[in-house]
Amino acid sequence: MRFPDFFIIGAMKAATSTLHEQLSSQPGFSMSQPKELYFFSDDAVWDQGLEWYASHFEGAAPTDLCGESSTHYSKLPTYPRTLERLAATIASPRFIYVMRHPIDRLVSQYQHMQLEGEIHEPLEVAINRSAPEMIEYSRYSKQLLPYLTRFGAEAVLPVFFDRLLQSPQSELERVCSFLGYSGAPVWDEARQANVTSERLAVSPARERAKSVPFSDLIRRLTPEPLINRVRNQWRAGPKPVLSDRDLAFLTDIFDRDLLQLGSWLGTPLDCANFPTVTGSLSPTWIDGLQETLPPCNDKNLATS
Repeated sequence: MRFPDFFIIGAMKAATSTLHEQLSSQPGFSMSQPKELYFFSDDAVWDQGLEWYASHFEGAAPTDLCGESSTHYSKLPTYPRTLERLAATIASPRFIYVMRHPIDRLVSQYQHMQLEGEIHEPLEVAINRSAPEMIEYSRYSKQLLPYLTRFGAEAVLPVFFDRLLQSPQSELERVCSFLGYSGAPVWDEARQANVTSERLAVSPARERAKSVPFSDLIRRLTPEPLINRVRNQWRAGPKPVLSDRDLAFLTDIFDRDLLQLGSWLGTPLDCANFPTVTGSLSPTWIDGLQETLPPCNDKNLATS
């Protein structure tokens, strides 16, 4: 059975879809379709078995690099068994982890969940009560530590969202070099993943409209300005604005996490300097990182 050689493990809402698409456009890569299989994280998917999982890569050529991109794989404490299953199944995997400003990533996830109909509360309520896991997914050192300790720093490539946006070609080359790709990758500007603000919210009314007989004909006969007005009603609203209190609360949490991450990368990091530093930095782990890492007990991943 053929399994992936590497995984884009996150972070959610940090251009993982764009990177997946860019790699899939390069000859010699075979990327999973759909992008996110969630095999090692989600119990119900895991129960479908290894043959089901391997079927997604059976069309790959022997020399292809196979990859999967599932952001659930870096969502502790929600999916605590991911690493245990992955380590038992894949020999010498490699991982790519893309990091966006932690507060921007959180807000983008909130908007995504709104569009999907998964959350209805205001952002401040979600942060403090209904969806506190959004904070955990932006704690990058916490999400990375189990991978670094289990597989080694040489198996994990850190990538910054801002650097990927500003220097896409050189970052794509860096990613491909890390994966051992022998070709000459070319960034394809036409392959840009969808932006949350342009996506349409889940709507029963919209689904009913799509199922109306002759809906395609009706759409073609409807004036474009009217169609655009209707679509705008289903698009994500303006970016939520955090209160000063919530901003200070999140900044305190993420500054402590970024202090740890920065020590692993050999550069000071916090919420204030994140855009400037990460826009110009292709990050690498410090020499001897493995010896400096704190212990990570897999049994405690669900609550760490």
